[in-house]
Amino acid sequence: MSVPDEVWAQAPSPCVDVCKYKRAGRCVGCMMTKAEKDSFPRSGSGEAKRRFFETLFERLRSEHKNPAFWAISYRRKCEREGVPCPLDETADAD
Repeated sequence: MSVPDEVWAQAPSPCVDVCKYKRAGRCVGCMMTKAEKDSFPRSGSGEAKRRFFETLFERLRSEHKNPAFWAISYRRKCEREGVPCPLDETADAD
């Protein structure tokens, strides 16, 4: 089962508020650059946000980072913001 576009459309930025930039100008918390954080589609289609997240996951994997650590913080962020987490396979648009 895939996550509906409506859930992706509500997804907050992948930033988990660590914001410490190290290697290649990427944040140690979310692996995004400052430019990528600024370019995250704050509104718009769920498809655009889903693609953004897919790129981020691929980067984590290619740099041999465990995305589970970031995912825990991101799920908490979604919970704080009161939106379904698109990382959850069972997420549904209420």
